[in-house]
Amino acid sequence: MSSTRESCKIESKGGISLDARIYRPTAGDSNATLIAVLVHPYSVLGGCQGLMNGIARGLADRGLTAVTFDMRGVGKSTGRASITGFSEVDDVVSVCKWASQNLSAPRLLLVGSSAGAPIAGSAVDQIEEVVGYVSLGYPFGLTASILFGRHHKNILQSPKPKLFVMGTKDGFTSVKQLENKLKNAAGRTQTHLIEGVSHFQMEGPTYDGQMVNLILEFISSL
Repeated sequence: MSSTRESCKIESKGGISLDARIYRPTAGDSNATLIAVLVHPYSVLGGCQGLMNGIARGLADRGLTAVTFDMRGVGKSTGRASITGFSEVDDVVSVCKWASQNLSAPRLLLVGSSAGAPIAGSAVDQIEEVVGYVSLGYPFGLTASILFGRHHKNILQSPKPKLFVMGTKDGFTSVKQLENKLKNAAGRTQTHLIEGVSHFQMEGPTYDGQMVNLILEFISSL
């Protein structure tokens, strides 16, 4: 199956304009009741929606509509990026609400990559339509927690189903740190470890196909 891509503008809180892209399957949407909203890595370190292109296209090629967007202060999106990602939570909520209203999707899946994972995680319970959450390399480690530690409880206390994907050689979070964080998490919580893979390797295009498979597998369990 092939897919198409179109661009649009979505308004976030405070009059900020977000540059977004919608990836749609060309032949009838095989999963018309659910849309994936993808949240890119840390804006301050050059994170942008282009990094989510491979996963978004891969999902659309498999029959699932996917939305990517540049958070505030990135690319053509207006406003300024924040250091801790709390302003960006408003961007995620705005995009999800826009998607559920304009793409007529009763259910949404939030997928966050790297620092996009804590940001997406803080938005999950603010959006009724979100039925599940996938984290690709959530930075739970001590150093990253200086920036993102205040986001942790928002996703860990959410009753919604969660999947945490991580490389066993992730430089920000050790497997033990991930396990410790998740042992008291609410709701259904799954992990998928990719042996011998680092944080930035997993973010790269080589692993996009594997991420697509894991996301679709998780969706089928919802």
